[in-house]
Amino acid sequence: MDNDIAEPDPSQQRNGVVEGLYGEFTDSLNAKVRYSVSLTESALTIQKISSSPGQDEVVFHLADCLGCLAYKVEDEADVGAFFTAYFYPFKRRWISTGMARQKVEQCFRVALVQDPLTNLQEAERWARAIREASIRQIPRRHDVKYYELRRPCRVMVLVNPQSGRGQALQLFSGQIEPMLTEASVPYTLVITEHQNHARDLVRETDLSQWDALVILSGDGLLFEVLNGLLEREDWEEAIQTPLGILPGGSGNALAASVHHYTKSPPAWGKELLLSCGFLLCKGLVTQLDLVSVHLASSQRIFSFLSLAWGFVADVDIESEKYRLVGPMRFLVGTLMRLASLKVYQGRLAYLPAPPFTPQNSSLCSSLPCGPNSSPNQNSRHNHITNSNHSTNSNHNTAHNSSNIAITTMRTEPQPVNQKGPPDSLLADLEQPVPDHWTVVNEEDFVLVLAMFQSHLAEDLFAAPGAAADDGFIHLLYVRAGISRLALLTLFMTMEKGGHLAIGCPHLVYERVKAFRLEPLSPEGAITVDGEMVEYGPVQAQVHEGIARLISG
Repeated sequence: MDNDIAEPDPSQQRNGVVEGLYGEFTDSLNAKVRYSVSLTESALTIQKISSSPGQDEVVFHLADCLGCLAYKVEDEADVGAFFTAYFYPFKRRWISTGMARQKVEQCFRVALVQDPLTNLQEAERWARAIREASIRQIPRRHDVKYYELRRPCRVMVLVNPQSGRGQALQLFSGQIEPMLTEASVPYTLVITEHQNHARDLVRETDLSQWDALVILSGDGLLFEVLNGLLEREDWEEAIQTPLGILPGGSGNALAASVHHYTKSPPAWGKELLLSCGFLLCKGLVTQLDLVSVHLASSQRIFSFLSLAWGFVADVDIESEKYRLVGPMRFLVGTLMRLASLKVYQGRLAYLPAPPFTPQNSSLCSSLPCGPNSSPNQNSRHNHITNSNHSTNSNHNTAHNSSNIAITTMRTEPQPVNQKGPPDSLLADLEQPVPDHWTVVNEEDFVLVLAMFQSHLAEDLFAAPGAAADDGFIHLLYVRAGISRLALLTLFMTMEKGGHLAIGCPHLVYERVKAFRLEPLSPEGAITVDGEMVEYGPVQAQVHEGIARLISG
């Protein structure tokens, strides 16, 4: 898109970097209003020339700038040209409290001479200088290892038109498409037509055409994309393809997590979409943990978000019927499930993570990509006996008597995945877990929830200590005996991540590297990234930082 833009003036460069600029331009709508405009390394400062010194001066930080475009209107009588800079600063919300990114455009008319081409070249010089300066001012966290997308970045945007309230295409055309244009990001839009369309596409397509794959949907479409990448013959290279997430579903957990990791004020709905669109256009890439999940049928799938059994999985599946209310579906589902609270029998064991230190904290992203090293031999442990799987071997697909019927299943059987990183921490599902694992003594649970990111939904801050690449599984379980009121309190405080601090005696939280769950109740549901999978024994381990995520 930049082919027609003139090269920057060599006199304004030093070591290839455009230095500060100063110019005087008129208002784009009122030629009688003039501005002095100055560009420095970090800011664009605008002041009305007619104002008193220091009055009406506005400073825009280039860290908030998405791009700048130069153009000429289709009016042969007008010799002027224009450039418009697009900023997304944090501003006070108009109605509710707090701060959120809001779009601000600054447009100027360049009419220094009577030659239209000269004026357009000057407008292009300013536009390029602002773009280059804004790239160098991308907000970065000091404790994160970053990569940068090439520029211009060629993006494939995959949209599920049925996700959420069925408004994904409208969200793209109304919010994201203009931002991509402002940032000069070329893209190809792909509208998914059926289940596993995205999975099949990324498994077969020539990925060298794209610098990033971006998903505008709920979390389910990203689940398809990740597993499609890891089913390729060249999976080790393919999984390095940067992935972007834009919230267009009803859960939007990864999008909420990505926003949270930037340490920005909480955002929901279109504010969250705008935040993730801003991060996408800025083009910073971080590492992303994936978790390999082994199912009873020997199928292996890869997860980026969560695995749930019991209460949380029930709510996720049963709330599907309330999709039209958006994120509120989970609140409705929670209240409905609380009215008929169930207890599930099962066995749980896990490999504890090493002791928490600054060197292995969730804020450190300098660790190498790839599978984890051998398990820590100093982890605390209990004894374990060989588990008998016959109790639930006949219930992998038998849900007929349950209100979670087989017709609600949204995933189709896939070929056994022999590709992807090896699982060095896991024994075969038919064998006992290793001796150095911890075995949970209780067998009666209300829920088991394994979190790999911070959020379970836009308004469910389930794992406050999680980071995209911390190398941990954040395991939470609630033992039987909890009252309905106490369980409701847990989920209400989870909105702001306060559930771990209220001292609920039935809630247990552990940071682990791997775990195994063996349901003993004949009926129930297990979900992975919100998608229902076969019911039966399941185990998983984390693979630290093997994928790439467009974040900030």
